[in-house]
Amino acid sequence: MYQNHKRQSRFSLQFSERKLLLLVVDLFILNSALLLMLSLWPKSVFNWMLGRIPWYMILLSIIWLVVSSFFSVYDLSRAASAINSVWSTGMAALITLIIYTLLPFLTPVLPKRRTQIFLLFLVGLAGISLWRFLYATIFSQPSFHHRALIVGAGRSGRTLLRAVQQSSSQIEDSYLGIGYEWLGFVDDDPAKQGQVIDGVPVLGTGRDLVALVKELDPDEIIIAVTDTQRLSSQFFRAILTCFEMGIHITTFPALYERLTGRVPVQHAGQDLSVLLPIHRPSGLRFYLAIRRLMDVAVAIPGLVLVVLLTPFIWLGNHLSRHPGPVFYRQFRMGENGSLFEIIKFRSMITDAERDTGAVWAQENDSRITPLGKYLRKTRLDELPQFWNVLKGEMSLIGPRPERPEIVADLSEEIPFYGLRHAVKPGITGWAQVSYRYTSSTEDSFVKLQYDLYYIKHLGPFIDLAVFLKTIQVILGMKGR
Repeated sequence: MYQNHKRQSRFSLQFSERKLLLLVVDLFILNSALLLMLSLWPKSVFNWMLGRIPWYMILLSIIWLVVSSFFSVYDLSRAASAINSVWSTGMAALITLIIYTLLPFLTPVLPKRRTQIFLLFLVGLAGISLWRFLYATIFSQPSFHHRALIVGAGRSGRTLLRAVQQSSSQIEDSYLGIGYEWLGFVDDDPAKQGQVIDGVPVLGTGRDLVALVKELDPDEIIIAVTDTQRLSSQFFRAILTCFEMGIHITTFPALYERLTGRVPVQHAGQDLSVLLPIHRPSGLRFYLAIRRLMDVAVAIPGLVLVVLLTPFIWLGNHLSRHPGPVFYRQFRMGENGSLFEIIKFRSMITDAERDTGAVWAQENDSRITPLGKYLRKTRLDELPQFWNVLKGEMSLIGPRPERPEIVADLSEEIPFYGLRHAVKPGITGWAQVSYRYTSSTEDSFVKLQYDLYYIKHLGPFIDLAVFLKTIQVILGMKGR
């Protein structure tokens, strides 16, 4: 039986807790600014609006959530940098308040005195900026660090360190963006004792774990051993003892997913829980039925837009001296490995693969026409796929379908590549909005990690995130 372990007083927050804190305070400041503006109305007008104020606040909050997603204000790496955070959050608040004040009918009537509007913007912008500056300054202090020990100094442990550093590359201290302070590794391998791996020391073995916890007082222990059978029984019991002492225990795959939005395919081994959604939410089947209705509801007006754009795209191709068919058809692999013919607006010269066969498009690809560059940047070339969505071959959101020739090659080189065909492909997807254009096998491997993350977490929240990021890509003309 372990002795009682008295934890030091620290204010350490998990990922979700930090994001929730940022969100709650942001919304509190914006809605406080709104209430201040409304309180300056004459009493009779204020009493008339009293019953509508909750709706005014809900609308302001919704606009903020949408606009803030374009500026990544809840990216913890960005939030940890005072300059980046104040700039991005201030811009998001400014755009939110402009949209809010210009919306007719759904928002309070604008006052005749401009002082009240000025106060709304002043309190909202100054409050948000000051709060984000304080967050970046205060939460970088040692009292707010999330102290962690890593069990396993092998490949998984090193991958975890690199993932943290890449996730926090925007700030000077690679650990502070997400609030982690690595105390050290614990590993039973005698050859690793005393080593320093990527700046983090190996402190001892499994028999030292409980003593290290009492000495270093970590907030969390991360199990970076993908095959738990490799842990000795003594090591396993020590981890359970640490849990009884109030230490949070998490696994490398779970933390890696939270850090990167990807599944660590290369570390899965034979652990199906790393790759597959073992526990499906009870309402998922209902959501998928609703999503199919949404697919159809969006595809029909989308096809009307395709009809309207077609003559202009035909004219643009001819004026740029690249005549030929407006549409481009190509076989792709869909759900359960089925083949279907995808339709896109042609963005390359005719017979682009006559001499090369199936190859990836490259950056500054000479085969792409001048009009095609614009279509790709705005993703307008994808619009005819609404026909595939209407037919049920695709969904609006899902892994992008690949050509069967490329699938055959990648399936031989990348483990578990076929798992991405477990769901319908989409016009846009988590991998597409999270990673650059695929131009190599290495890129395809990274995108598979994103695709499997999407499949594991399939539901309304990740679909909403993909939708908002897709709008950001379109408006920023970041497509290729």
